[in-house]
Amino acid sequence: METVVPPVFRYHPDPRATGAVRQADDECERCGQARGLIYAGPTYAVDEVEFICPWCIADGSAASEFEAEFTTVDGAPSDVPEDVLDEVLRRTPGFAGWQQERWLFHCSDAAEFLGRVGYEDVVDIESAIEALVLDGWPSDVLRHMRADGDLTGYLFRCRHCGTKLAYADAS
Repeated sequence: METVVPPVFRYHPDPRATGAVRQADDECERCGQARGLIYAGPTYAVDEVEFICPWCIADGSAASEFEAEFTTVDGAPSDVPEDVLDEVLRRTPGFAGWQQERWLFHCSDAAEFLGRVGYEDVVDIESAIEALVLDGWPSDVLRHMRADGDLTGYLFRCRHCGTKLAYADAS
């Protein structure tokens, strides 16, 4: 099968690697096309929507047609522009977490979502560990964090200064 390249998402640079987009032959419920990739993350919409292609997320047509959002921006700093919040909510693939997912922000902008991480992935990233501890996770508990475990970390990177941020949640 030919490799299909998804559209570019400013705030989710590799949705295939994070699992937010997967290879599939399903038809998109918005455009009716089977393009080889389908969105696999959460969709918050008025009606249930099962299959959305990344192209219909990128151009905003899925959000418009289904009154959908793909993540949450609760707690976004007040200096983040509305158009950035709109892009993250309605034109960026979200990701699945244990509890309510949340997007992180830095330098008055949304950060890039890099994926799920475990303690070993972030132990040497001081800014990520600091963010986790500030979020209330004791260092001794963080040692049990696994990318595919009951305590999972979510890694982000600032698009401007490169600072890596993280938060964690548990099942």
